[in-house]
Amino acid sequence: MTHDLTQARARHEDAPKGLAERAVLDPHRPRFHFTAPGGWLNDPNGLAHWDGVYHLFYQYNPLAAAHHRIHWGHATSRDLVSWTDEPVALVPGSEGPDRDGCWSGVLVDDAGTPTLVYSGRHGERELPCVATGSPDLRSWRKDPANPVIAAPPEGDLTAFRDHCVWRENGTWRHLVGSGIRGVGGTAFLYESEDLRDWRYVGPLLTGDASSGTAADLDWTGTMWECVDLFRIDGADILAFSAWDEGTTHYPLYWTGRYEGDTFTPDALHRLDYGQRYFYAPQSTRDARGRRVMFGWLQEGRDKDAIAAAGWCGVMSLPRVVTLGADGQLAQAPVPELARLRRDAVRTGAFTMADGTHVGLDDVSGDQLDIETTLRIAPGGSARLVVRESADGSERTVIEVSRAADGITGTLSLHRETSSLDPSVDSEPRYGELPLTGDGAVDLRVLIDHSALEIFANGRALAARIYPTRPDALGVGIRAAGIVAVERFDAWRMAALFDGPRPLWP
Repeated sequence: MTHDLTQARARHEDAPKGLAERAVLDPHRPRFHFTAPGGWLNDPNGLAHWDGVYHLFYQYNPLAAAHHRIHWGHATSRDLVSWTDEPVALVPGSEGPDRDGCWSGVLVDDAGTPTLVYSGRHGERELPCVATGSPDLRSWRKDPANPVIAAPPEGDLTAFRDHCVWRENGTWRHLVGSGIRGVGGTAFLYESEDLRDWRYVGPLLTGDASSGTAADLDWTGTMWECVDLFRIDGADILAFSAWDEGTTHYPLYWTGRYEGDTFTPDALHRLDYGQRYFYAPQSTRDARGRRVMFGWLQEGRDKDAIAAAGWCGVMSLPRVVTLGADGQLAQAPVPELARLRRDAVRTGAFTMADGTHVGLDDVSGDQLDIETTLRIAPGGSARLVVRESADGSERTVIEVSRAADGITGTLSLHRETSSLDPSVDSEPRYGELPLTGDGAVDLRVLIDHSALEIFANGRALAARIYPTRPDALGVGIRAAGIVAVERFDAWRMAALFDGPRPLWP
């Protein structure tokens, strides 16, 4: 591993200069979401709460803002708010099974020894590998026996990568994401006594790739990436990211029952209505017993813009995941994020008549945390407008609506006018919104330059926006039907990262 690190540092010294410097100058770069110092970031990996410290590893390329020869970046936090860059944990080998990349995986505690299980990539092959760490998790040694699984199960598979590993009744269990061509995505189950010698058990569950399209809720892709199995409030959850022959789509999860060697599903749900903008999520249980989850917020601009900016990819804000009264997952930002709030603005309660617009002149910016409680009449809707320019040519609209029957609701994000740049993604996003009998919606919106995360009655929608106008900072509300605004609170959010950071800590 020392040889690999030496070579990696040498490659870093030869890399194009100024990635980190260019990154901090980009007006679209978030300031309170975690981002890599520069270059490329994708999946969260090895998420763990270890000896009072949160460890976030992630897929990282410090050499360019492109997905190539992936390393494992590493950052730590004691509060899930402020982050410290740590030494790069894994680098592709000069030879061996991970010479083309150290792909996604997990961190487990093997009787006190921190151990990473990850996918090593060589050519088109991705196979499970293991590395053990120092007590402070800052240095790592790859196992000389890698790969620890020499080949995937027999059959025509779409892929074989990404890992979920846990200890059960004195035995290690291990899910590897995959897909059976012509059948559907799956997660293969393995068992081991020592994390090195694995016995294949069989598919835990297999989806049906022919049951619909990416627009249908019963479609689960041709391959399952980043599988995550956990129990929460007595319910078993099997989360995964649906992938279709090289085109990513969105994260989903099954509720059901895990027993023995199988998972019996009850229902399939969307994990985030932003689809690909919240991808490859990973979760962990912290010392407080909370289920904490991160996801990768992908870009919505083209490769040329990414290369010019010198960075790519944002980590979502950490989310606390619980089981809602309706049996689905409820998500909210961790409460610790409130420490970043500054300059509170509280409007008090007011009621809006049909067709009215209220401009909130005291609330503006591109680093905001907004909380509001809305009560919407049947058949009505409220539109929260953010990042609006003075002339209205750019604006992003978050809509919560209540059906005429008063029972069902919809959360929608309209990005058609978010940017005057025609090359950025502007497709709308939407999903079902649970409502109580009085039509109340608890809405929280976090705006961090190009990163946007929305939470409404426990449902989440993450996306990216790229306004071009420097005055695209305005906030307002529009009503269709009667809308009672019971509270509207907003804060400016402090920046965590202001200056360049070393690409290779």
